[in-house]
Amino acid sequence: MKQPMMAVARSLTRERERAGFSLAEVARRAGIGKSTLSLLESGQGNPSLETLWALCVALNIPFARLLEPVENSTQVIRRGEGINMAAEYANYQAILLASCPPGARRDIYLLITQPGADRLSLPHPPGSVEHIVVTQGRALVGLTESPVELGPGDYMCYPADREHLFKALEPDTYALLVAEQN
Repeated sequence: MKQPMMAVARSLTRERERAGFSLAEVARRAGIGKSTLSLLESGQGNPSLETLWALCVALNIPFARLLEPVENSTQVIRRGEGINMAAEYANYQAILLASCPPGARRDIYLLITQPGADRLSLPHPPGSVEHIVVTQGRALVGLTESPVELGPGDYMCYPADREHLFKALEPDTYALLVAEQN
């Protein structure tokens, strides 16, 4: 596959996934066949300028974005650094580790919690999901009607579009939270 087509293939896939569209949806919006889009995303085919333009319109992106290489950047946030947000009524801090680029819907937080008041969360937008990995201590996590006790290394995923909680059971309980919205 030629270098420019590799960049276009990766960009098409990246932008379609960022938009949350299926192959069929993007193909329909662009007025091309689903099999044609599939071939383009795999780096095959020889698309016309008009086809690429129609795909950009369907994905609501500027044409130049199809030719942009994927950025491989490295970011380090040392313990104690980062944007820190504290809960008002619970001994609970969330440090933003990574937010999503435009069009994506995922944020990553480091939670630093202490026993005391539970961190109750009202439902997030429909389709929201949270992933938790406890890295230190123990916590009661999940839907308010059926929380689960987690310890170091334990992972849990639950629908965040329902009321949910995080309750530290030991001092200095740390967890990694990935919040997604569909």
